[in-house]
Amino acid sequence: MELQKWVDKGYDLIVNFGPKVIGAIAIWLIGSWVIKILFKATKKILDKGDYDISLKKFLLNLLNWALKIVLIIVVLGTVGVETTSFAAIIAAAGLAVGLALQGSLANFAGGVLIMIFKPIKIGDLIEAQGEIGVVKEIEIFTTKLIGLSNKEIIIPNGSLSNGNIINYTSLGTRRVDLVFGVSYDADIKATKEVLMNQLTSHPKVIKDPAPSVTVLELADSSVNFAVRPWCKTEDYWTVYFDVMESTKEALDAAGIEIPYPHSVEIHKEG
Repeated sequence: MELQKWVDKGYDLIVNFGPKVIGAIAIWLIGSWVIKILFKATKKILDKGDYDISLKKFLLNLLNWALKIVLIIVVLGTVGVETTSFAAIIAAAGLAVGLALQGSLANFAGGVLIMIFKPIKIGDLIEAQGEIGVVKEIEIFTTKLIGLSNKEIIIPNGSLSNGNIINYTSLGTRRVDLVFGVSYDADIKATKEVLMNQLTSHPKVIKDPAPSVTVLELADSSVNFAVRPWCKTEDYWTVYFDVMESTKEALDAAGIEIPYPHSVEIHKEG
């Protein structure tokens, strides 16, 4: 009788839970197959979009875990496990983590936006958050720059994505803004000719856009000229310093004076 009792119980378990277990196994196998298909399709889309490698890895891992969690909850519900509590626990945990990591989540979102829309890329010279430097690395939470004096600058992506970014590299060329002041006794046309010769003779000054020399202002003690050569972005400082030096030498050779402050001492005899 005792054996028959256990056999009956086993039979009832098989009848009651057998279909559920078989259904759960089927759902798990089909769900895993669907997850693989979605994973591969998403990977192809990201590869075609030429997104950053770190962003692709993060998004693919996030998608994989999210789909697996959903699949596990569905399988548990199929075998009769109450899943409402699981969903509530996951939602509460997500809320707690979100509140605790508000700043980090903002930086994460900023990193995703930067990697998707690509306002900057590695190697660009940018100005942002009061800093100037070459982009060294774009990570999920921060962006690293190498400053002009070879210092490492780390900017949170939340601040970077929400602030103004000046990208000096993206257009490929830059205008060098220089100002030279000469004496009021100097001939304007002759001065402009000397200044323009320094621009057109420099090998790294490009012809399109054309360089320009114009009278900027009539200052208190000098006539100031705006000197505007154009060059490739990587040649900016070379052109800046070369033109600055050669122009001083050319003005001296042409006898054109560059005014400078004079001080007068008055001695009063007792």
